Amino acid sequence: MAKLGKRAKAANAAFEGKQNLSVADAVALVKANAAAKFDETIEIAMNLGVDPRHADQMVRGTVNLPNGTGKSVRVAVFARGVKADEAKAAGADIVGAEDLMETIQSGKIEFDRCIATPDLMPVVGRLGKILGPRNLMPNPKVGTVTMDVTEAVTAAKGGQVQFKAEKAGVVHAGIGKASFDAAKLEENLRAFVEAVGRAKPAGAKGTYMKKVAISSTMGPGVSIDIASATGN
Repeated sequence: MAKLGKRAKAANAAFEGKQNLSVADAVALVKANAAAKFDETIEIAMNLGVDPRHADQMVRGTVNLPNGTGKSVRVAVFARGVKADEAKAAGADIVGAEDLMETIQSGKIEFDRCIATPDLMPVVGRLGKILGPRNLMPNPKVGTVTMDVTEAVTAAKGGQVQFKAEKAGVVHAGIGKASFDAAKLEENLRAFVEAVGRAKPAGAKGTYMKKVAISSTMGPGVSIDIASATGN
């Protein structure tokens, strides 16, 4: 087992015995111990009382974080003609149709979000085995299959975060950077938790939000009192 460095030991000591903190205390603790040489991402993880293998328990959606993510998002758009022009004007990084499909099939995936107009979905559909596992497949439920490519590109570039429950019922996402003011991180965190709350599926039974925790890219995690996160 690798030996822990001084920073890791100090961080672990700072977190020891601390759990179910208020949002403000948790953010302050994580920010104070984000000591890497780069601007660490502040990440949230939520354990939900759902089994996403059942269609009526799937949790999926988007949220526009009020203070953005601090991350530059590269956007690819499948569109033709006027819609392709609109996507380029909105700031899309890559725009195409069959040519874009061939680029992706060759193994070149240089984007973080993929958007498509409905008429191009037969083309995009051929990329399911490539885009699906990377959570990049356009989906009308999260607004990435749309004729309004301008709004979709603008949202993606402006701090919109997608979320989806994984096999164990865990939802996670980046909600900002360690360099953000604490108040902005707190606001983003509550916006994310609220969005996941709104996405509660009809088939969810018992306790929906079981645990909420945050961490920085290189740091330990700390659990947050759910009532503090939801404002209840």
